[in-house]
Amino acid sequence: MSRQFKARLRAGELLHGTLLTIAATEVADLLAGAGFDWLFVDAEHGALDPRDVLIVLQVVANRTPCLVRVPALDEAWIKRVLDAGADGVIIPQVSTAEQAERAVRYAHYPLRGTRGLGTARANRYGLGLAGHLDRARDLVTVVVQAETADAIRNIDAIARVPDLDAVFVGPFDLSASLGHPGEVDHPEVQSAIAQVSRVCRESGVRTGIFALGAAGLRSRPGEGFTLLAAGVDAALLGGAAESLMQDLRREVVPASGRPAGV
Repeated sequence: MSRQFKARLRAGELLHGTLLTIAATEVADLLAGAGFDWLFVDAEHGALDPRDVLIVLQVVANRTPCLVRVPALDEAWIKRVLDAGADGVIIPQVSTAEQAERAVRYAHYPLRGTRGLGTARANRYGLGLAGHLDRARDLVTVVVQAETADAIRNIDAIARVPDLDAVFVGPFDLSASLGHPGEVDHPEVQSAIAQVSRVCRESGVRTGIFALGAAGLRSRPGEGFTLLAAGVDAALLGGAAESLMQDLRREVVPASGRPAGV
């Protein structure tokens, strides 16, 4: 599954995903069965600690590839989620080529990187160590997020970092960094997003982007974005609950046809 995901990403296939932020096995199980190409497991804004990430990966094993967004460019976090069996990592707030280089280095074993080797789920707790180092080179996906004005200024250098698999645009943080918080459709924000797509396409690096719903991603494949994420589990649950309540109030009324108490 991991090898297939990285190969599909690098081949430019359109990959649809959604964000998982709730530390509940039932949520992970439901999302894994929904047919997404990948899951964006969010340990930056979601209430997920490393143990939660491990459990999520165990629940969805061999069904849906998972990229885990770690809280920061932190070597220990990157190592732990990859040891847990994540298909790759998403690193937030990467604004320079040096930071992108560190992300790649932390995610890969020597000689390519500095990732330490220990017995963990990714290598069957030591039982699958034979060949694991070689396989990891082809399995691990490294994605950095461009979501600051500095990242846009440095995108040419970021996109040239060797072994970087994709740059993922965080449109909401980017809008705030550019002085238009929440205004993701602002011309300056859209211009910055287009710049990321163009530069990465010229460098042969894939690009991804998030939107609250499918409509927000409608034009993105034509702009070169292939790693797509729509919606967040908590918002999907809350939105469905509110919609159901509205339907109940509209459709299910007292037998008299009048509101209760009238």
